[in-house]
Amino acid sequence: MNTILIGIIVANVLISWKGFEDLYFFRKYEFHVGSIRSGEQIRMLSSGFLHVDMMHLFFNMLTLWFFASDVIHYLGNFSFVLIYFGSLIFGNLLTMVFHKNDYSYRAVGASGAVTGVLYSAILLNPDKEIGLYFFIWLPGYVFGILYLLYSIYGMRAKNDNIGHTAHFGGAIGGYLITLIKDPALIYDHTFIVVLLLIPILILFAMAKLGKL
Repeated sequence: MNTILIGIIVANVLISWKGFEDLYFFRKYEFHVGSIRSGEQIRMLSSGFLHVDMMHLFFNMLTLWFFASDVIHYLGNFSFVLIYFGSLIFGNLLTMVFHKNDYSYRAVGASGAVTGVLYSAILLNPDKEIGLYFFIWLPGYVFGILYLLYSIYGMRAKNDNIGHTAHFGGAIGGYLITLIKDPALIYDHTFIVVLLLIPILILFAMAKLGKL
């Protein structure tokens, strides 16, 4: 059992729980474009440890638990931490790009970091399967693509406080950092590398066409 992974999960649980119980704390540290643009840069990091509710927290931590072990096994603890926090920041940076003029935009969640770890794990171990609701087994790359397609839906629907845009920034972060750390993956797992790029390209195509 990896202590760094456990530490990250515990931090998410404790900080999220504090946010559930204390609205002032939640509002002070959530991702909020107006506050960030006025200088509160800590929100770029702190928002990744807050969640909307227990289901949001549970889903993110369960996904992290399933996929983090592969990243740690193949790349080590340092690279895992780099991918986790790098993806978190990538996710929030992309959110700023998409919503920089929407000063009221708010979001929370570890989704960017988790999606980065998910994408990294799939690149490293494309044969890994995950049990959706514990009885529908899917190849990891299928789950990853469905996860991002759901994020596109969330971005279009705009009916919750979840940082769906951050999923994509996180995916890009995990994707790039993993390929930089292990460029041989481009040749060893070419099909998966190309396949995981598709939903990212769909996102930018939709943004270009004004569909988001």
